[in-house]
Amino acid sequence: QVQFVESGGGSVQPGGSLRLSCAAPKNIFNIYVMGWYRQAPGKQRELVATITSSGDRANYTDSVKGRFTISRGNAKNTVYLQMNSLKPEDTAVYYCNAKDNRFQYWGQGTQVTVSS
Repeated sequence: QVQFVESGGGSVQPGGSLRLSCAAPKNIFNIYVMGWYRQAPGKQRELVATITSSGDRANYTDSVKGRFTISRGNAKNTVYLQMNSLKPEDTAVYYCNAKDNRFQYWGQGTQVTVSS
């Protein structure tokens, strides 16, 4: 069983920032595409951002481009999601994800709430 350790969620006012972290097992982190997804109440889970195993390419959903940045901290086998200029519509449970051609794994999720 693959376990991730997610942290960094919380409540913030519109325009604020949060940084999510997801520590993964080294054998997963080194070879899988890592990413973040989110699921708002009553909505389907959606892709937020992904980053390749080498860290040379990142992909973002249009609604977060220019505001969110995904990165890898190789020394700690951790993937980060820096979220700036947060909006109420960013409110969701955020899930860490690791994926290759055959398998994918999910974290337990961390709540992000953006509200005034």
